[in-house]
Amino acid sequence: MATLMWLIGVVVFVIGLLFSIAWHELGHLSWAKLFGIRVPQYMVGFGPTIWSRKKGDTEYGIKAVPAGGYIRMIGMFPPGDDGKVRQRSTSPFRGMIEDARAAAYEELKPGDETRMFYTRKPWKRVIVMFGGPFMNLILAVAIFMGVWMLYGVPKQTTTVSSVADCVISQKEDRDTCKASDPKAPAALAGLKAGDKIVAYDGVPVSDWKTLQGLIRDSRGDVAITVERDGQPKELHATVKLNEVVKDTDNPGDDPETIKAGFLGFTPGRGIVALSAGESVERMGDMVTQGVDAVLALPSKIPDLWNAAFNGEERKADSPVGVVGAARVGGEVAALDLPASERIAFFLQLVAGFNLSLFLFNMLPLLPLDGGHIAGALWESVRRNTARLFRRPDPGPFDVAQLMPVAYVVAGIFVCFTLLVLVADVVNPVRLTG
Repeated sequence: MATLMWLIGVVVFVIGLLFSIAWHELGHLSWAKLFGIRVPQYMVGFGPTIWSRKKGDTEYGIKAVPAGGYIRMIGMFPPGDDGKVRQRSTSPFRGMIEDARAAAYEELKPGDETRMFYTRKPWKRVIVMFGGPFMNLILAVAIFMGVWMLYGVPKQTTTVSSVADCVISQKEDRDTCKASDPKAPAALAGLKAGDKIVAYDGVPVSDWKTLQGLIRDSRGDVAITVERDGQPKELHATVKLNEVVKDTDNPGDDPETIKAGFLGFTPGRGIVALSAGESVERMGDMVTQGVDAVLALPSKIPDLWNAAFNGEERKADSPVGVVGAARVGGEVAALDLPASERIAFFLQLVAGFNLSLFLFNMLPLLPLDGGHIAGALWESVRRNTARLFRRPDPGPFDVAQLMPVAYVVAGIFVCFTLLVLVADVVNPVRLTG
């Protein structure tokens, strides 16, 4: 049964992946057609075509390998200086440029002269190329915020999980009481596991962060209102000062301790729905963390290599590819969790993939969408500068000139993808031991 659930999890993730890719390419396709650019193909996947249908100017299809997708637009690159679209040179770099230019015109038909991508104004080309990543961003935000606001996230709550027997400074490396340790205020007050604290010293509380702050700021005698077995009950405690761990917004920081009010109980954990404001704040944190993760990819290569070929432990923050993410999806499906938790995790896994697609594609490097956006913006700057200083129009910026760089970048991406794939197969990131 566990194996079956694992397979179902993998299949569900692959379906989510295919939808995300199709959604991305739909963003490019919609704007290209709106601006009158001819699009001969809209394909999800790579490799052999397993299904396709022609509608209007465009062939829509699905290919065998669900690892990407594309649309093909007529005239992605402008003609050469001589006006020709097909020419050949003995220079290998020149050959790359000319091959790319020729491929952009290989399906040119009579009447397409006004329907080519490069003939559109720079701002329209920016929109066409940004349309794909933006669709991924929309999907990521919609899924994340929908899950957080309608279902919730695991958080500490005001329900008591356990009560400490004594007061132990957090500076001490022990968790057992000594005879000399004073009894914990929570235990003396009669607080019990399962009690839900609804008010502290007269202040209503509904979340752990607020309650924690009130406890740490309090001194001496306080009244604590709890719900026990569905009934309200008032307890009284004498708060003691203790060395406690200081809160930090960065989990990676070394723990610091401060003197603060202390009761001595552990809060429970539960699924708590977030407000719209909390969801927006959390989404901003996700985007910031995503940007940091993309920029940190080169620094992850040594750890990936050691995990893939030297048998070292795979780190929890290691980059994960499609295969690794599918395996994680399979693990979640096989876990003994409520169906709602598994569905929420799957949705957030797909949302995280879409956020990564957006951030990665916005890198200003060919052959990524961000590279074409950068080229169009540079063309706009050149033409506006020439107009400002009354110089001749320099014409469209020839992005094909950057194809040698694009091949190098693509080669690096392919090598990195293969390294992640090997690591995902031989030493995958696991949710459980």
